[in-house]
Amino acid sequence: MQWMETIRLRVAGGDCRELEETLQRIAEDTMDGKVAEIKLYQHATVRSDGMIVIKWESGNVELQGSDAGRCITHLLKSSVLASHAVWVEKE
Repeated sequence: MQWMETIRLRVAGGDCRELEETLQRIAEDTMDGKVAEIKLYQHATVRSDGMIVIKWESGNVELQGSDAGRCITHLLKSSVLASHAVWVEKE
């Protein structure tokens, strides 16, 4: 089963693309082999808003989110507003 995590971001007075390098470093340090994809999206009109999407291909959905997702959220909360959610594929 596929499931995903979203981390919505709001960067005060900045551009969420500035987080790309930090996100890449965190991802390399925290991800294991089960991650299918991780991407950073920017809002179409609000440059300070973004979303990290982590897609997983493991049979076990972690209802509180993965260690990586929780770690990314925790680390980013010191500098941005961040909201973490877990989504499962509807059958």
